[in-house]
Amino acid sequence: MRKISAQRVIGTLVLLLFAALVLLPLFWLGVSAFKSDADVIKWPPIFFPTEWVTTQFAYVWKVLPIARMLLNTVVFAGGVTIISLFFDSMAAYAFGRIKFPGRNIIFGTLLAVLMVPSSFFILPQYLMIQKMGLLNTIPALFIPGLFSAFGTFLMRQFFMALPNELEDAARIDGCNHFMIFSRIMFPLVKPGLVALAILTLRSAWNDLMWPMIVNTSPEKMTLSAGLSYLQGQYATDYPVMMAGAVLAVLPLLILFALFQKQFIEGIALQGIKG
Repeated sequence: MRKISAQRVIGTLVLLLFAALVLLPLFWLGVSAFKSDADVIKWPPIFFPTEWVTTQFAYVWKVLPIARMLLNTVVFAGGVTIISLFFDSMAAYAFGRIKFPGRNIIFGTLLAVLMVPSSFFILPQYLMIQKMGLLNTIPALFIPGLFSAFGTFLMRQFFMALPNELEDAARIDGCNHFMIFSRIMFPLVKPGLVALAILTLRSAWNDLMWPMIVNTSPEKMTLSAGLSYLQGQYATDYPVMMAGAVLAVLPLLILFALFQKQFIEGIALQGIKG
């Protein structure tokens, strides 16, 4: 019989403890969506509702244009993800595989953007959208997020890890930089693309501040921003708020469950290559 060391048992228990701490808010969100108003305000708090209530989900669909908000969120998050993957990977290939004067200086300047809080860019981005006449429109949601300094840095690590022999063989066959990128290099960094896609999609899906700033109509809102309409001025129906949050987070949980292998593989490889 195989012996299990005490160190392994302790390590497993520590990991289970951290997993429980991470999953506890998600669990609380899920069960609170089915609680009554009386169960929510009980003290000491109770984990499971005394009576499972589902009417708040119907109420959320009634008071908010959830279907329209979900469509806006899919268009916003999907558009940002697809377009930023294209731009970020092209920029990453240029910084990682093409030697040109000032490459390191330009890349260092690009990375400096990561050191600046994102809230600093809200005002100039808003003024740009206003000058373009795109306030309260769907394009206003995703235009500022079409390029990512973090995405460029992440993909650059993958491109730099590819062997030079691939490029040399392609040049012998008469390929230019764009052909090497699109036909050879791009398919080989699939784990990085999947990881970046999930990270970008999650960030765009959960974005709250920017959609609330550029759009005021509920028909143009995303799910995360639309949930703010469920908060009352003097009192908030927390089970209804939790039900709306469940509807907003459920698509991302399903997506992660489907692509968790590629996501974990991409993050692990990036950590090794970085």
